[in-house]
Amino acid sequence: MRKYIFIAIAGSLGTILRYVIRNIHISNYKGIIPINTLLINISGSFLLAFILTVALEIWTFDTDIRLGIATGFIGSYTTFSTMCKETVELMRRGYYYSAISYICFSAMLGLAAAYFGVILAREVISKLVNKNNSYNLEDEDTPEHEQLRREIR
Repeated sequence: MRKYIFIAIAGSLGTILRYVIRNIHISNYKGIIPINTLLINISGSFLLAFILTVALEIWTFDTDIRLGIATGFIGSYTTFSTMCKETVELMRRGYYYSAISYICFSAMLGLAAAYFGVILAREVISKLVNKNNSYNLEDEDTPEHEQLRREIR
């Protein structure tokens, strides 16, 4: 029951954020590709990769909280179905090149954002681990500290 509460609360927050961003008018943008949805999906790909990398590789997040963040918040924030609907609308209006470009940009930039999220999370984790371990490591001669020194170098 607890996980459903986390998913519902985080889902409502993700939905509200998507609604707010979706309705922001980006001045000077004259293109027909739905840029707001594209930005939402790319930022969602980055956030999901970053948060789950941190959650799975350094901090032990409660499973219910992780579900709330990933499934609830990010799941409701990003919007694959809206991208598909907008693509169909572009094709219906005869903008086939824009429709194909939109799909390709969404996939390529989403994958790149997810990759960058994983890399950035691991870099942040590495810096935090190095910072937290560097003050003691040289002072201790236990096998565990020797192993940590080798891993860091």
